[in-house]
Amino acid sequence: MLAHPAHVIALGAGAGLVRGAPGTAGTLVAFPLFAVLAVYCTAPQQLAVIAFAFVLGIWACARTGGDLGVADPGAIVWDEIVAFMLVLFFTPTGYVWQAFAFLLFRLFDIVKPPPIRYFDSKLKTGFGVMFDDLLAAFYTLIVLAVARSLLPEF
Repeated sequence: MLAHPAHVIALGAGAGLVRGAPGTAGTLVAFPLFAVLAVYCTAPQQLAVIAFAFVLGIWACARTGGDLGVADPGAIVWDEIVAFMLVLFFTPTGYVWQAFAFLLFRLFDIVKPPPIRYFDSKLKTGFGVMFDDLLAAFYTLIVLAVARSLLPEF
């Protein structure tokens, strides 16, 4: 992990090295990172940081995947971190909503419904690694929006 700065980023500072559930560990890392953003940044600044993190992830994931010889190994979790930070930006406040968002995001990231699975299998680049999780975030936000319209009291 410490061989190159891109590896530290792509592996989520070690979260991706968690055995059995690296994607889940990476997604959990998004919570404290987003909490810091929410305290110190305005909403436009938060989105700018997330956009920068996405672009940074394209480079870091491409470099790390290339060094490991696998385009998207399970240990690369920066894609989950960034995508879930975007989800948290749009998620209503409260632990119930955040837990629901977490579960939905993990479901979509694991199951990879169309077209996520297509792009995951076809785009073997740093962009591809980041993009399929962005789609999982989009699906998560759609379900959250529907749930919020049906359950406004939460």
